[in-house]
Amino acid sequence: MRNKRYMKKGIAALLATAIMAGLVTGCGSDSGADSKSDASSQQEEGSAAQNGSAANDGSVAQDSGEESSGGAYADYSNGFPDTVTIQIPVYDRAFEGWNVTDNYYTRWIQSEFGDKYNIKVEYVAIGRSTEVQDYMQLIAAKNAPDIIMHYDMPQAVSYYGEGAMQTLDLDEIAYYAPTYYGKLKDTIEKYGTLNGENIFFFAERDAIYYNDVTLIRQDWLDAVGADMPTNRQELEDVARKWKEAGLGTIGETLKVKSFTYEYPFFDDSISEEEYAQYLDLNVAPFTWKPTEDYLRTLNTEYNEGILDPEFYLRTDDAAWKAAFVSGNVGTMTFFISSSTDAISSLIANDSEAKVAAMDPGAKGTTGNGYYYEYPPYGMIMGINTETTDEERAAVWMFLDWMIQPENLFYLQNGVEGETYTLDADGLAILDSEYSGEAKLSQNNNKDYWCIVQEIAHYDDEEQDYKYQLSTLAPAGYEYLIEQSYGYAEENEQFGIITPIFTKQVESSGEYATDLNALWQEASTACITCAPEEFDAIYQEYCTEYLDAGYQAILDEKAGYYSEGSYISD
Repeated sequence: MRNKRYMKKGIAALLATAIMAGLVTGCGSDSGADSKSDASSQQEEGSAAQNGSAANDGSVAQDSGEESSGGAYADYSNGFPDTVTIQIPVYDRAFEGWNVTDNYYTRWIQSEFGDKYNIKVEYVAIGRSTEVQDYMQLIAAKNAPDIIMHYDMPQAVSYYGEGAMQTLDLDEIAYYAPTYYGKLKDTIEKYGTLNGENIFFFAERDAIYYNDVTLIRQDWLDAVGADMPTNRQELEDVARKWKEAGLGTIGETLKVKSFTYEYPFFDDSISEEEYAQYLDLNVAPFTWKPTEDYLRTLNTEYNEGILDPEFYLRTDDAAWKAAFVSGNVGTMTFFISSSTDAISSLIANDSEAKVAAMDPGAKGTTGNGYYYEYPPYGMIMGINTETTDEERAAVWMFLDWMIQPENLFYLQNGVEGETYTLDADGLAILDSEYSGEAKLSQNNNKDYWCIVQEIAHYDDEEQDYKYQLSTLAPAGYEYLIEQSYGYAEENEQFGIITPIFTKQVESSGEYATDLNALWQEASTACITCAPEEFDAIYQEYCTEYLDAGYQAILDEKAGYYSEGSYISD
């Protein structure tokens, strides 16, 4: 067996190179989430449409600054006596020419909402690829925004574990945000409790899965006379033909967050208890059999030369996209949107290139498209412990204003006749060529409205699908959504929801950072070692991983599962 100290030096060098590459590619680009290999991010990069719920003017009680008739809460419906400033986080994805904290829409929000209630709405930029680091620094300095948010429950719990979130009064939310609370009441009551306290509130989610697309080079399939692969063995057979023809390889990244890489290697023998112990977006389940199968598969492909040999340099979607558009790899997984330049950049480099949506079953050994099924909520949020009573009331009022259909529609679509037009069915069709002042951000302004809604919708499945055909794919590539929609329908039964614990898994917060670093070293070592060394290296790292805190996490989760301190759906 290869000496472990030698292995670590070699892997450290690989990872150091990967980190430097990430620093270069990360600036000015969106790191994104790892597809269903990146759940969380999961539908993190969704689409824009409108909400069709009943309207409400968003006002609360009557007389400014006085207690309500019930005496419990002050009435600010006519505005606060003195200006109240609320700080709202917004992801800074470094879109060229876009000021994330000061633009047409932030000024519109101030004019339409803030000025009405004597509230100053300040946006705080949070780096998308440096999100956790940014929040932790702000929390440590007691300077975090009034809303502390994340897409994944384990990380939201970690922020809570830092003492960063207040206990919530649900009646207060209902008073200041009646429309918002009416929509999210059941979700907040079911999922918002931690350690017996009301901690979290949420954005609503009407989940779709057909925006999570793996592109495959259709022209390469045609060139080697191959059909669309439907399982991993068929994908590997295709890649061997690509290699023989002098084409590219299977695309891959080094997983550094939102760990769902193992889903394609599930089968129907896995119990709910196993899922409860091992599924964790923050901590890779290194010692679990599906991970071993994943690593062993990639090890075989790497040594055969059919896997991207520089996968460990690609730690985000931007790096994977660069490999895809340059023709080095023939597959790429991402959340597609009409504003993506992945396809246009590919065509610019190769005018004969053609793409298709790959069958998700091709990622796994069984051919079944197991995937991360989203819980029935979007963004997970808490109120900063430093936030005052008045600021907290203003935040609830802000949520209630934003969730009104007319306000959501404006944020999601912009100005009629400029940024969009209405078609014969009343659906908003965005103008991708518009470049004026009211231009939406590249993710259709989602980073502003994600605090109330995860996937914009019409409350009608048929209308939603018609809208997504024009919104999720660039013009001329609507067929990608049609293909992906068909795959999502075929694989609907294979969604797995991660059990949510109602108590804080303290060991996860304690060991997650160290385990993440060890995972990157260990997974790279296992994938790049010689096939005959795999078993010994994997077992050695399993022992080290368990000793580094993973055993404590498994034991704590097992205890909570046994006592019933979890929600399974």
